[in-house]
Amino acid sequence: MENKRKQEGLNALGRETAYLFDYAPQVLEAFTNLHPDHDYWVRFNCPEFTTLCPITGQPDFAEIRISYIPDVKMVESKSLKLYLGSFRNHGGFHEDTVNTIMKDLITLMDPKYIEVTGFFTPRGGISIYPYANYGRPGTQYETLAAQRFASHE
Repeated sequence: MENKRKQEGLNALGRETAYLFDYAPQVLEAFTNLHPDHDYWVRFNCPEFTTLCPITGQPDFAEIRISYIPDVKMVESKSLKLYLGSFRNHGGFHEDTVNTIMKDLITLMDPKYIEVTGFFTPRGGISIYPYANYGRPGTQYETLAAQRFASHE
């Protein structure tokens, strides 16, 4: 099993965890999708996401939901956990954070489709729920992205 992980380039899985507490996209790892012949959804839910307000330095708390349709590569879940944890001491506006997560995952996996939503808890009596999505250009997934974006509530 360890040789298979090495072949896939996976370093975090099965090893002692080294937590990083500032934005660290380099910890993201991908592995080969064993079922690229048909579409299916993969969903991650991180109910204890934290980051910092870039102005005040106050903590912001959120639930981050990531859904995607993989192509050849998939994100390894432990590396995703470490990546999301790396935002702990990173300052970023809610909207920027959601877009950064989505773009880092696109760079890592080149999925057919992906969407990321942040359900941030209220600050000053206002909740912010940024949503970003992407569908591979020139494909049916671009159309899916447009449809889901238009019907997003």
